[in-house]
Amino acid sequence: MHPTSTYRLQIRAAFDLDAAAAVTGYLRDLGVGWAYLSPLLQSTTGSDHGYDVVDPTRVDPARGGAAGLERYAAAARAAGLGILIDTVPNHMGIAVPVQNPWWWDVLLRGRSSRYAAAFDIDWEFGGGKVRVPVLGSEADEAIDAMEIRVDPKPTARAPHGTLRYFDHEFPLAEGTAPGEATSYPDAVRQVLARQHFELMFWQLEASELNYRRFFAVSTLAGVRVEDPVVFDEAHEEVARWFREGLADGLRIDHPDGLVDPGGYLERLGAITGRRYTLVEKILEHSATEHPELLPAWWDTDGTTGYDAMAEIDRVFIDPHGEGALDALDERLRGATGLPPAQPWPDLIHDTKRMIADTIQRSEIARLVRCLPEQVALAASDATDALAELLACFPVYRSYLPAGREALDEALAEASARRPDLAEAIGALAPLLADPTLEVARRFQQTTGPVMAKGVEDTAFYRATRLGTLTEVGGDPSVFSLTVEGFHEAFARRQAQRPASMTSLSTHDTKRGEDVRARLSVLAEIPHRWAAALEQLRAVASTGHGPFDTLLWQAIIGSWPATPERLHAYAEKAAREAAEATTWWNPDADFERRMHAVVDAAYGPARELVEAFVAEVAQPGWSNSLSAKLVQLAGPGVPDVYQGSELWETSLVDPDNRRAVDFAQRAAMLAELDRAESEGRVPAIDASGAAKLLVTSRALRLRRDRPELFTRYLPVEVLGSASGHAVAFDRGGAVAVATRLPVGLVARGGWADTRMLIPGGTWTDALTGRAYPGGEVPLADVLGSLPVALLTRQTPDLCRGAAGDGVSHAGFGVSGFSEAEEA
Repeated sequence: MHPTSTYRLQIRAAFDLDAAAAVTGYLRDLGVGWAYLSPLLQSTTGSDHGYDVVDPTRVDPARGGAAGLERYAAAARAAGLGILIDTVPNHMGIAVPVQNPWWWDVLLRGRSSRYAAAFDIDWEFGGGKVRVPVLGSEADEAIDAMEIRVDPKPTARAPHGTLRYFDHEFPLAEGTAPGEATSYPDAVRQVLARQHFELMFWQLEASELNYRRFFAVSTLAGVRVEDPVVFDEAHEEVARWFREGLADGLRIDHPDGLVDPGGYLERLGAITGRRYTLVEKILEHSATEHPELLPAWWDTDGTTGYDAMAEIDRVFIDPHGEGALDALDERLRGATGLPPAQPWPDLIHDTKRMIADTIQRSEIARLVRCLPEQVALAASDATDALAELLACFPVYRSYLPAGREALDEALAEASARRPDLAEAIGALAPLLADPTLEVARRFQQTTGPVMAKGVEDTAFYRATRLGTLTEVGGDPSVFSLTVEGFHEAFARRQAQRPASMTSLSTHDTKRGEDVRARLSVLAEIPHRWAAALEQLRAVASTGHGPFDTLLWQAIIGSWPATPERLHAYAEKAAREAAEATTWWNPDADFERRMHAVVDAAYGPARELVEAFVAEVAQPGWSNSLSAKLVQLAGPGVPDVYQGSELWETSLVDPDNRRAVDFAQRAAMLAELDRAESEGRVPAIDASGAAKLLVTSRALRLRRDRPELFTRYLPVEVLGSASGHAVAFDRGGAVAVATRLPVGLVARGGWADTRMLIPGGTWTDALTGRAYPGGEVPLADVLGSLPVALLTRQTPDLCRGAAGDGVSHAGFGVSGFSEAEEA
């Protein structure tokens, strides 16, 4: 069984399971099939995201605990909701060691700990110790800030005393504490030497760490769930959820970090009873000759929907804007003394290589240590060759023996780019292709972090011509998608993975769906955008043309965001780009100019900003409603990210985890239901009521009449404006949406454009209006809204006929009302 739809809730101390239980009635009224909960297992105190699990054997007390989950499940069942829960098998949080009993025990007992095998630690490289990168300086300099504490009444947690360094606390091994507490440097140094851990300068984590991490986050330690004993203990609580009926499905975070994702899913299915399971997996669209597919042998229903997001975004982007936006980017680069833009493959090669040479150095060093002794390669050559191969790898990872073609592609590309490494690459080739070797298995676990950090977290902040394109799961070199290409992609989705999730916003997206929808308008008006950007930059500029574009797009796309939100976004975006400033070495002068741009948006540039936002707001909302309907009515299981039933104008995390006003949404939904009985359609305005209408009616139809959503067929659209429509039949429910709305207005509206659907009487679930089948004029169907969702009805079930006086607020025959067009 799979859900008709899901609704993601971010569970945390400020919105715990009891708070979630309180909104189950609203989710039911909205039309949601299943609630989709963020990680629930105990995480680091204060964690809002929950991906830093410290104890996998219990529900986080701060999130409601076991009793809270039971209360939530009861409320969800009463509301007819299923329950999907996010889980994190790849890593655990170790930022506060004392909160993680497994990690604390490893620090206390070292290799003799029962949890030593749970973490992926290279004990030999650490001289029998696990390295902990927390010091603010080299160890000899930091020693003065350390103190040894010996409790006169030993505790089970720290039976032999503790060592403290500022807020950090670590357990002392048996027989290593001095007779009494001390901070005397020589005594502390002697005690440190006898521990099972080694404290080190935090900046050495990039090269000297000896445990696997999540990406480059040293406070998230990799877990060896490939070990059956570790798997069983790590999934003890998850198994209980299914035994006791507290969960119906799971979302698996970052399976690519595991040694054997397919094997993991097999073991997981055995404890869940093969219940609905999704994996967070990025599929590359154009890295190889054909789009990458989810491995067919994985015991999963599909991905979390980033791939669908990329397809939906691109069908609403005007391909004719690409050249002008490229030209604008080149002018900005030249004007600010930057070299021309690199082709996308070269850009991501260089950013991935930068990641391999910096924050992934410790992972590559471990690969070198894994090489068989008989391999006659100098460590420096092996390091260089492995870094180059990681930079050239075309997808997130392979699953040998499957995916050998991706490795072959990387070998060929690396050899072409670095002929001086041909001998080293040739020596590595057979080793990396042999899944029986540790180096091959670890290499597959390392390609993903290099891809994620190099592409999503670096290159996406450097490729700034159009912000819509640089979204998780997308390929910025693919500018747009034709209607025909979109239909092919969605038909393939229906045929291959009909229960896979589709998403428009998530806790990981760089920009909320409605920010992207507004920015997509820029592709329709690239010259107008260039002129507006010139005016804005004349008021305030960072001196870096491409980053100015990124920042002003963020301001325009999220307006009216608060200054605090935009300042935080600017800092994160600039440091992630790692061009003018970085996390490790911030450039104070650049960041001062950067923050001055944000300040200017609320000061001397405010009138310019608001005037341009007024130009793009209505077509942006048209894009938003169209993308939402296409997602909700299309194949797959659509997810609504919390709060995005109204306009979702968040920027990158943590901005997208802000609190949601559910009371406001419930009141608005009730008002929509009252208005429906009176034949009123909400205006398309800043309130977001129109989006709530589209969301609720599509979700309700999917839930109440699933038989209407069993296939995918493109609907024929004819006429002079046919290129402005996306229409498909899902097996009885026909969805039609507007694309490129600025161009539609410019050409005078829909004119003779019509779609061909079967005969009979069809009712729009959004407006209640009825239409005869056959050739249906889009000027009629899309008179009130830029979208329609039609179902065929018997005459006595119809609530009205064409021309029945239903309000046309928001849209006219040309696509916009005269006031909006003016």
